[in-house]
Amino acid sequence: MSHHRRPALRLAVAAALLLAASGGLAACSSSSSTPAPSPTSSASSSAGVVAPIIVAVSDVDGTTVEVPLGNALVLTSDTEPLADWTAEVSDPSVLRFEPGSSSGSAQFNPGFEALATGSTEVTMSNSSTGTTVTFTVDVTS
Repeated sequence: MSHHRRPALRLAVAAALLLAASGGLAACSSSSSTPAPSPTSSASSSAGVVAPIIVAVSDVDGTTVEVPLGNALVLTSDTEPLADWTAEVSDPSVLRFEPGSSSGSAQFNPGFEALATGSTEVTMSNSSTGTTVTFTVDVTS
């Protein structure tokens, strides 16, 4: 995995956090189908950065999320400590996990980078709360 992709994912996560802080995101539904992406296309095109797919951890368990190739999936939570999530990706050639982190006053959500078309199962665990979620990611071209 080349290291030039990490800044792109961090930039996508930072852009998502800025959109969330400004109220530019819609709430996710809690159905068992694919959670709806929150940002609008106009929000992503104005900055020249592809907006990531943003889903609440509480909505993702048991679902299938579609992520376009080269895009990112970012998970959010109001109750779970974001830096405490780990993930097991069944096919790491399809999807790469980027853990959440804290840097001073900034917090970065955990996310995934879509590397190749295909489908993979993801199991995430939060070490501080014991919460576990399992979902499928379909990377589309």
